[in-house]
Amino acid sequence: MSQHDESLDLVKQAIRDAGLRATPARIATLQLLRRSSQPLTHSAVVEGLADVNVDKATVFRSLNDMAEVKLVRRTQVGDHVWRFEAIDPNDEHDTGHPHFLCVDCGTVSCLSDVKLTAGSQRASEAVGEVTQILLQGHCNDCK
Repeated sequence: MSQHDESLDLVKQAIRDAGLRATPARIATLQLLRRSSQPLTHSAVVEGLADVNVDKATVFRSLNDMAEVKLVRRTQVGDHVWRFEAIDPNDEHDTGHPHFLCVDCGTVSCLSDVKLTAGSQRASEAVGEVTQILLQGHCNDCK
């Protein structure tokens, strides 16, 4: 079995394990998100699936269905645009990570290795639950 076949089988099984039907649109969408190094907008997913010929509405439903069953994460970084990214199936503690938003070009990058310190976690727990950390600035291409 090739690595592509194994990946396809894993994606299909993940979708089924989450209680959804493994439709071609969901499979292609989850594969695209798992390959991406950054969160993607609905438009970017539609563009990325252009060769698969999946319509916009189907992509939208697939993204939201998979977000509801925790296969993908839906993130909004203050610009009123939802971005989607795959949740790491090998990390049972994958509750999210900070993102960096370039204020010039709008690029959103994952900062997967950045974690709150123990002191920061205690301080934030005193006021509520941290659900997202967003850093803003100028990316290397724009600065």
